[in-house]
Amino acid sequence: MLVINDSQPSLNRRQLLTIGGLGMGGLSLSSLLGVKAHAADLSNAVRNKSVIFLFQQGGPSQLETWDPKPDAPDSIRTVCDVIPTSIPGVHCGEYFPKLARLASQFTIVRNYQTLNGGHNIQPILGPHSLQASIPVHYSRVVGTTHTQTGMPTSAILFPQAVSEEVPRGSARGNLAETGPYGSGYAPFMPGKDGQLQKDMQLSLPRDRFFGDRQSLLRKLDKLRRDADANGQVGALDDLQQQAYDILLGGGVARALDLSQEDPAVLSKYDTSEYATQGSWNSVSRGKAGYYDANASCIGKLLCMARRLCEAGCGFVTVHASYAGVWDMHADGNNLNMTDGMNAIGWSFDHAVAAFIEDIEARGMQDDILLVCCGEMGRTPRLNKRGGRDHWSKLAPLLLYGGGHRRGQVIGQSDPTGSEPTGTPHHQSHLISTIMHTLFDIGQLRLVSGIPPQVLQLGAKPQISGLL
Repeated sequence: MLVINDSQPSLNRRQLLTIGGLGMGGLSLSSLLGVKAHAADLSNAVRNKSVIFLFQQGGPSQLETWDPKPDAPDSIRTVCDVIPTSIPGVHCGEYFPKLARLASQFTIVRNYQTLNGGHNIQPILGPHSLQASIPVHYSRVVGTTHTQTGMPTSAILFPQAVSEEVPRGSARGNLAETGPYGSGYAPFMPGKDGQLQKDMQLSLPRDRFFGDRQSLLRKLDKLRRDADANGQVGALDDLQQQAYDILLGGGVARALDLSQEDPAVLSKYDTSEYATQGSWNSVSRGKAGYYDANASCIGKLLCMARRLCEAGCGFVTVHASYAGVWDMHADGNNLNMTDGMNAIGWSFDHAVAAFIEDIEARGMQDDILLVCCGEMGRTPRLNKRGGRDHWSKLAPLLLYGGGHRRGQVIGQSDPTGSEPTGTPHHQSHLISTIMHTLFDIGQLRLVSGIPPQVLQLGAKPQISGLL
């Protein structure tokens, strides 16, 4: 881990190379230079694509998002109005007007079920991912740092990565779980709940707190100047130079610094207008500030995710709803469906639409796959309080980009939005689709040393109709 101790006048080799959490054993010879020797074997097997997984923890409702049932009985029907999308004959909930206009750019899956009715972090981590987080499988194949840019190959973004003001929440599981691979393959986690005190741990005097991203950027700038002044940069060997370039030369810090983004582009991502400053304080999550945190941060998190992918990161998990804000039981902890969708639906619509428009403008629609889903769906029947409870038989799923077919609806549900009609898609299909987006699985089988778990995930059927 990068140790910056301002009580010492200069850096030595040990300090500079004590950079961990980005790879097995830190930025070691095996993770930075050894991967280059392996890269030739992987050249035909690793696609030049990235995945951004926007995790809607809590369980979004299929009926209020992408599979509305306005003609169902009152106890079941969608609680909001429905609006037409740009796909003829396809409607969605009224909270997504921007995405409705862009529906020809993405795919809606209406026969996806998680078979999971509890709060956890499936499908990112669970039995279908073989008890290792999906991005960890990716980093295990390609290495933990990009061989050209030095960027971490996987990352997890919590709200703290873009804001110092948001409260801490819970992911109800370890999104960085490495399973059989070892802790060195854990994703890079910027923000107060993860990186830059863990993955780039900073050793500072005890009387100073140094956890926020802005302070980190200032500290890295000072360290860069000190190293230059001491003549240390020019004396670094290849390994030291790459380590320096990754963190001090600007790679990671620049990608994390949203002030480097075009202000006009960043303003399009800005969802802070949807943070209502207390409108949802009738329930515990509102009082804790979780709805406002999600609303204010989700756009900037997606912008940061795009910046990380551009810099060489292959898998970014975005967890704006880390406190389960998509959970809408209408009890003392959660809002009902109408208030809940008003609290988080509009900001989701704005953020994802801004992301799609940005990616389209950059011509990157084949380079990045965006996945939007939660760990489950919601009950077709409203409870007596106007909420919906946990449901495992149907869940909403949106897919954009990655070179896949778009402008379509895959699968159907029954008239009440209870379960799929015909053959359903499961978590294993989604994970396999992700693996095939990142790898040519047939070519990957020809490369020595590939973990059997990775090949097993890619051997499952994909979501049909995407190719």
